[in-house]
Amino acid sequence: MHGFYRLASAVNKTVVANPHTNAQEVTALLNEAYQKQVSVVVFPELTLTGYTASDLFFNQMLFQSQNVALKSVLEASKNISTVAIIGISLIVNDRLYNCAVVIQQGTLLGIVPKSYLPNKKEFYEKRQFISGRDIVKQSISFLNQEVPFGVDLLFSDNQEMLFGIEICEDLWAVTPPSNHMANNGANLIFNLSASNELIGKAEYREELVRTQSARCMGAYVYTSAGVGESTTDTVFGGHAIICEYGSTLAQNRRFLMENSLTTADIDLQRLRWLRLSESSYCDGRQKPTRTINIAPTPTLKELQRFINPMPFVPSVYQEKAHRCEEIVNIQAHGLIKRMTHAHIKKAIIGISGGLDSTLALLSTHKAFEIMGWNTKNIIAITMPGFGTTSRTKNNATQLCEALNVTLRTINITKLALTEFEAIGHNPNDLSVTYENVQARARTSILMNTANREGGLVIGTGDLSEIALGWSTYNGDHMSMYALNSGIPKTLIQYVIEYFKSNEKIAHLIEDILDTPISPELLPHNDDNIVQETESIIGPYELHDFFLYHFIKYGAKPSKILFLANHAFEKYKEEEIKKWLKLFLWRFFTQQFKRSCMPDGPKVGTINLSPRTDWKMPSDAGMQIWLEELWCAIDILPN
Repeated sequence: MHGFYRLASAVNKTVVANPHTNAQEVTALLNEAYQKQVSVVVFPELTLTGYTASDLFFNQMLFQSQNVALKSVLEASKNISTVAIIGISLIVNDRLYNCAVVIQQGTLLGIVPKSYLPNKKEFYEKRQFISGRDIVKQSISFLNQEVPFGVDLLFSDNQEMLFGIEICEDLWAVTPPSNHMANNGANLIFNLSASNELIGKAEYREELVRTQSARCMGAYVYTSAGVGESTTDTVFGGHAIICEYGSTLAQNRRFLMENSLTTADIDLQRLRWLRLSESSYCDGRQKPTRTINIAPTPTLKELQRFINPMPFVPSVYQEKAHRCEEIVNIQAHGLIKRMTHAHIKKAIIGISGGLDSTLALLSTHKAFEIMGWNTKNIIAITMPGFGTTSRTKNNATQLCEALNVTLRTINITKLALTEFEAIGHNPNDLSVTYENVQARARTSILMNTANREGGLVIGTGDLSEIALGWSTYNGDHMSMYALNSGIPKTLIQYVIEYFKSNEKIAHLIEDILDTPISPELLPHNDDNIVQETESIIGPYELHDFFLYHFIKYGAKPSKILFLANHAFEKYKEEEIKKWLKLFLWRFFTQQFKRSCMPDGPKVGTINLSPRTDWKMPSDAGMQIWLEELWCAIDILPN
């Protein structure tokens, strides 16, 4: 399902040194995983014997009983396509190894030995086991099957999934084996563990798994031995953790007395494509590996995962103040560098009373405060025209007064009418020419004022508008420093709301946020906005969602549609498809505007500057993207 796989971390009830009983619990969990459409489920270290069997590992009876128990699990799995990773002890060439065995449909697919054996304080594994870190290119005969054996094994479904296996201490090593597995293409790591509980260890353990998933640019599924282990010297809580690229998607409640199956749906397709464009992953050194093919695993019938409808907006509300302050500081210090380098003392900014110009003004004001510059050198110009309403004009005026900047009002109607006459345009023709003449008149006023004052024109256009090309070429498209160019509309709304903490402007911010987004270029009726942007080009929250998934990892239109359907309950599929079609059409046809956009600070991981993040021909064809979405030939917008 669009590259999503359901993965599971299982913590089974354990009776130390009773493989038969443990196998029954493993079989029950494996059946549950299969019923829940889990592709792969991982069990704790030394699953069938219990990790704390200690010197009983030297006993022939325990080893024989473990193998019989494993046979029973294999028999029970014959009609189950879910892959299970189970911890066992294994004797090879008269040496005892701590291993993970991979099984599917009654077949032993491969066995991976543990590389790093802890041997300090409460752990003394070297007493029983030896490291298998040098074992490569080997196969062994085990339970009447010829089985690949070694640390060089990766497992593939020949679609999106390629996984490797670590065992407990391997993750805690200075250079975990998963680093090499990831360099060889593994986008998923499983860890069978027996990590005891100490004060603060659970938090550190979760952080370790989470950060390793980020370092490997993959997913990491971890499970640890539960409360049935011996408490002679330590206590085990049974910690299950599932992480994806630096984020924890699921973890269980520890110290459960019953079986536990923790699941999460992982987007492995996204992880594979992220590696092509982010970080230095492609420079990693590869080692020879063997890839073991697995049979098709259960297909998801429905996605059980939260898809963030606002991917640009921080999801943790408690981080809001910190995130917003960071964004404004990036903007402010970008502007400070530009102005000090050019020895410019004044900033020129067009103020409309809308979201974009409000944030640009607030961030510019922040820059002046940081440097101790006179805020009167911020020259804010309101330029009312045919569609300007008193609501937006009053908000702009009052905001400038509250911030103690220089405010000027220049009405553009006469200038626009003169231009209409000069080019022979009928003022009653409310076409794109009618609108663009006004936009270019405003930009001309700002540029000429900057020349007269020795100032810098601050651009207010945001990342969403840049993606859609929702600007007038050489009008609001142009500035001397595009302060908002790295911030999409949904994030701009979020940051502006942060400024409500300033009591002097809180009421103005509230009304600006409540004002419909509009260029106000068409004549109004009774002082009401008649030109609402989102009714023309679609909701910005949808376009920002499309932009994120299209740019971040090159998602196909069909996948973007699938994710949007899952993320937005308030929009029907046909409506989402309509706006996604428009997004694709505008994104491809408007690249020429991005190719010559002015400088501006990058704020998030996605940016469309042609000098850094996004290089694209201005005349690239869009047909294959539209066809993938609509499965038709004649699909260009009217």
